[in-house]
Amino acid sequence: MNTHPTLLKSLDSVLVIVDMQGKLSAVMPEKDAEAMHENTISLLEAATNLAIPILATEQYPQGLGQTEKSVQEALPNHAPIFEKTAFSCVGASGFMPAMENTKRKQVILVGQEAHVCILQTALDLIALGYQVHVVEDAICARKAENKFYALQRLQAQHAIITNYESVLFEWLRDANHPDFKTISSLLR
Repeated sequence: MNTHPTLLKSLDSVLVIVDMQGKLSAVMPEKDAEAMHENTISLLEAATNLAIPILATEQYPQGLGQTEKSVQEALPNHAPIFEKTAFSCVGASGFMPAMENTKRKQVILVGQEAHVCILQTALDLIALGYQVHVVEDAICARKAENKFYALQRLQAQHAIITNYESVLFEWLRDANHPDFKTISSLLR
C-alpha cells in the first residue's frame, strides 16, 4: 500500500533527545517542561518497544549537568549520549556517524531549546537530506514566542511539525499492530 511519504514508519525512524538536562529544564515554563518530559518518556518507551534507534545529546554537561534523571531512566542502555558545545547536534563528535549507521532517514526531534538547538539541528539535518519531524509538545523554550517563531521557521523550511500522539499512531499504523495495547497505554 502506498502511503504519504511524510507519514512516519517505525522501520525508518530515529528518535533524537536534544539536551534534556535538568539545569536547562529548570528555567523553562514549568508546565511546558513537565509536558516535554512526560511526552518524551512516552516516545522513549514506544521507541524502545518498537526497536527504533535512540540518540541523545547533552549541551556542555560540565555546566548544564546530565540528562534529566527520569529521561535517563527511560533511555535504553545501548542509547548513546553525545556531549556537545555546538548548538546543532550535527556538530557533536560521533553524532552523524551514529545517525548514518542507523540507515534511517526520518528523524523525530524532542528537547530544548526550540529556537536554538532544536532549530539548528533540524535545519542541518534537512540540509543533509533527512526528513525531520519536530514534536511540538515535546520541545521547550524559555519564552513562548521563541518556540512559536522557531516552529514557524522550521515549517517554512520543510520540517514536519507534529505531536507525540501522532508519532505513536504513525509508528503503529493499525489498531491490529501487536504492540497497539502497550503503546496506546502511553497516552495520557
